[in-house]
Parts: sequence; C-alpha cells; structure tokens
Amino acid sequence: MNTPALRFLSRLALSGLVLLAATLAPAQAAAIRDLTSVQGVRVNQLVGYGLVVGLGGTGDQATQVPYTTQSLLSMFQRLGINLPPSVASNLQPKDVAAVMITANLPPFAQPGQQINITVSAVGNASSLAGGTLLMTPLKGADGQTYAVAQGNVVVSGFGASSGGNSTQVNFLTAGMIANGATVERAVASNFDQSGPLLLSLNTPSFGTASRVADAINQRFGAGTATAMNAGVIQVLAPLAAGERTAFLGQIEALDVSPESPPAKVVIDARSGTVVLGQNVTLGACAVAHGNLSVTINTQYEVSQPNPLGAGQTAVVPNTTVKAKADKANLLMFKPGVTLEAVVRALNAVGAAPSDLIAILQAMKAAGALHAQLDVI
Repeated sequence: MNTPALRFLSRLALSGLVLLAATLAPAQAAAIRDLTSVQGVRVNQLVGYGLVVGLGGTGDQATQVPYTTQSLLSMFQRLGINLPPSVASNLQPKDVAAVMITANLPPFAQPGQQINITVSAVGNASSLAGGTLLMTPLKGADGQTYAVAQGNVVVSGFGASSGGNSTQVNFLTAGMIANGATVERAVASNFDQSGPLLLSLNTPSFGTASRVADAINQRFGAGTATAMNAGVIQVLAPLAAGERTAFLGQIEALDVSPESPPAKVVIDARSGTVVLGQNVTLGACAVAHGNLSVTINTQYEVSQPNPLGAGQTAVVPNTTVKAKADKANLLMFKPGVTLEAVVRALNAVGAAPSDLIAILQAMKAAGALHAQLDVI
C-alpha cells in the first residue's frame, strides 16, 4: 500500500542511509599536532669527539692519522698513565679509531634520561664493528655539555676479504648505540613562561592557518586564536603550567582539513628521481623526444709488407663510426590534462628518468607545465 505515511518513512530511511554514508566517508583531515609545532619546543643537536677501542686491527693507521695517537696519549695522561717520550713517539695502535658522535636532544629532556647516538669514523679506519666508545662529552652549539656518551657500537653492515678480493654490505665505518648517551643538563624552554603560545605551521599556508585558528575558536571561544600570517597562529593560553599543558593537549587533538598543497614537481638530478604533485596539470602542448646514439668501434689490423720490400710490419687501426637517431615520439596534450594522463603517456613511450627530466624542464620553459619546478 503506497500511503503518504509509507512514502514519508521511505524518504526518511533514504535520508538516513545518505547521512550514514556521509558519516562513514573518509575525511581528509589531520590533527593539529601533525600540522604545527610549538615555537620554543624544539630538538637540539649535540656533537662530540671521542675514541672507539677494541677493534680487531681495523682502526686508524697512526702514520696517516696522527690525531688518533694524540687523543690516546691525552686520555692516558688524564688517567694518570705517563708514557716515556720514546714509547709515546713510536706508539702505533691498530685497534683505536677517532670518531665523531652526533645525537638529537629531544625537548623537555631531563638529566638521567638516555638518548640514541650515532658514531662515525673520521680517520681511515676500515670498520667499527666490535668496538667500544669511550666516555665522550656531547656539547651543544653554546659549547656546554648536555650529555655523556659511552657504549658498544652496533654496525649494520659486514665485510670480508681474502687474497686481494673483498666484499662489503652497507657501511662499516658508521654505527649507532641505542640509549648510548645520558642527559646531564636540561635545555631551558620558554613554554612555562606566561603569555600567548605560537603555533608554527610545518607547511606555511594562509588557508590552513585560517582553518586552524577557526577550529580553535570554535572549540574554546572567539578570540582564542589568531592567524598572524601564513605560518604562525597565536593562541591565548592559561598562565599556570599544568593548565597550559592540558590546554595545548586539547588543541593538538583537534582535526583540521589542510588546504590543498600547491602544484609542484620536484626533480633530483643526481638520482634521476622525479616526484609530481597531485595538482599538476598541463596546458596545450606537443612533445617530441628522441635520442641520438653514436657508436665508435676500433679494430686493429696487422699490415704485413712484401717479403722482398724494405717495409716494416705495422699495426693499423680500422675505426668505424655509426650514428643512430631514435624515432621521436610526438605526444599531444590538451589543456587541463591531469597528472594521471601525463604519467600514462610518458610510460607508454618508455621515457627514462633522464628523458622525463628533460621533458618536464622543456614544458616549464614553454609555459605548458602549470606547477612549480624544483631541482634539488
């Protein structure tokens, strides 16, 4: 029976299904914590110079790397070991390597916490496998010691050699020590100071900055956040340290739909890597690309003179040169062609990475590539 009540219920059920589908559809949103960072809350780099000992003859060669021996003698003196001048001048250890230690000190790190470190050889040591890093202070840009490193070096590669032949997998002159440094000094932070908080966008965008400010204002009230520019949002926060922490945690959990990134093509000419963004389009253009290959082949022939003649036997080179031009494939692109069509067409003609780089640069020069072209 098709009554008005049944028709109303049918429309109501259909509306519910549409609403449910819209609710289940994936939202292109990201948490504010993934889009921004708090100014003043940052990672600090640490560096130090030390010695790795216990190497099985794969350390620095003292004659070519004298600073390794000097560092070893200096360490002996600090430990109360004084070698005679004759012994010190002839000291040539093979199980010691000079290394540089690098580490990242996370924000709010406190004394006693442990951080990972990376150990890299600076001399001519062939391997750091099996070595132990001696106690080394790690300093910041201000020259102060913020951590002390020590431990066994773990190298991910391996190598072997015999009879003049050798093989190697990965690198043997760099390794890491998990929790190899202990924090000795905390870095001062202005997070606990009174005043507004400043959120910095990881990718500056006027649209994204405005959306982040709107999301905060909708949650905490008008005037709480202000987009200062494309990269900074100012947020009025509580003064008490505990309240500021909880307040910032709630802000970072809010979801915001960032603005679409600008159309960009990134080219790494060294590795031949080409990355095209999602908004890359083309104008009307025609592309013809072909390769010219030149082959030079030289064969040496022996010219033998007449036995009764006065000539001499000579080797005469016979050189042939061939040039071949591959057929140029002409591609026609209409205005507004998307990235998918461009990739499909270039793959159809078998364009190599070097060819693709040349084609994209030529398109940009002709004004047909509607995107930023960054060559790194």
